[in-house]
Amino acid sequence: MARGKPTSSSAKRRAAKSPVRVEKKGPVTTVIIDRIERRNAVDQRTGDLLVEAFLEFERDPKASVAVFAGAEGAFCAGGDLKSVADDNGKFWLKDRRFHEDGNGGVPPGPLGPSRLQLSKPVIAAVAGPAVAGGMELALWCDLRVMERDAYFGVYCRRWGIPLIDGGTIRLPRLVGLGRALDIILTGRKVTAAEALRIGMCDRVVAKGKARQAAEALAHEIARFPQECMRADRNSAHRQHGLPIRAALRQEYENGLSCFRNEGVAGAKRFADGKGRHGDYRDI
Repeated sequence: MARGKPTSSSAKRRAAKSPVRVEKKGPVTTVIIDRIERRNAVDQRTGDLLVEAFLEFERDPKASVAVFAGAEGAFCAGGDLKSVADDNGKFWLKDRRFHEDGNGGVPPGPLGPSRLQLSKPVIAAVAGPAVAGGMELALWCDLRVMERDAYFGVYCRRWGIPLIDGGTIRLPRLVGLGRALDIILTGRKVTAAEALRIGMCDRVVAKGKARQAAEALAHEIARFPQECMRADRNSAHRQHGLPIRAALRQEYENGLSCFRNEGVAGAKRFADGKGRHGDYRDI
């Protein structure tokens, strides 16, 4: 009888561990892709677990802001092309179209959470590569904190893999059509310095500090009255494509409820002396 190939203890541990970890600290939830042996590339299981993690964050009343990170110095190398090759792309092609049932059903994106529309902000902590679908996952987030040597790029260009996790929509909205097409068509590397200059990221920090900086930023955002913060975020996302008058009407109607619930009380705190002279430590 033929003997099977020995399996090392480290390989067994890798097979047993979850490719997605969730860590919580107060109002901040950090979701981490942990497949460093594949540069945190996303396969079917990983994508499903990412969706579950972010939906749980959305449902958690104690969670205000999420941080999205990759383990051990890599954000995400995109879709796991080895798994694509193994099943002839069936997973990416199956049940990914928007449902035509009149109910607005939207299945998960090929890489998982890229089609979710959350009510709470998510900050990407980008270390190392965030390329192909990994770039799309970073663009799905509200804000991006990049390490100095981190980079974006449509590296799937060389393999004939299209951007189907929102990259062709979100990138032009961030940096403009001309710059987006330069990045999309060439598949070139976009450094952190360039990303900051063109508005593709929001902060650049030292190597090894992206998660720390993103979590600090998340805690700052979590300090504010949350209903009005989320209302403003929602209005900013929803105004795309609307005529100016329709967008202004939507903004006003979107803000009325939270103004009643939080704004009047906030004005009274200010009148009582809080936040004077730019001091927001006690708000």
